[in-house]
Amino acid sequence: MNESTETETAPHQHGYISNKDGYRKRLRRIEGQARGLQGMVTDEKYCIDILTQISAMTNALQSVALGLLDDHLNHCVVDAAAAGGEEADLKMREASAAIARLVRS
Repeated sequence: MNESTETETAPHQHGYISNKDGYRKRLRRIEGQARGLQGMVTDEKYCIDILTQISAMTNALQSVALGLLDDHLNHCVVDAAAAGGEEADLKMREASAAIARLVRS
């Protein structure tokens, strides 16, 4: 979320905050996969094995992205829609753009 869209009087709590530890654990695992891929290239492992690991890492990142998107829709977008007005329009445009980026990736 962009800080410029948050109010200065009441900090916004992001939708993923209830599962922050889970996301951090998954991202650390993905970080380890990236280091493993570097090692595979350094060690000149078979290209198909490297591609298999890249696919696994891509799927793991997509899973995190979809979880964050779901949290955003169920928290930030729902709250903004309930409030209505310009904030609701902004959140819908943000969510639509995020979905479009995920579909293209």
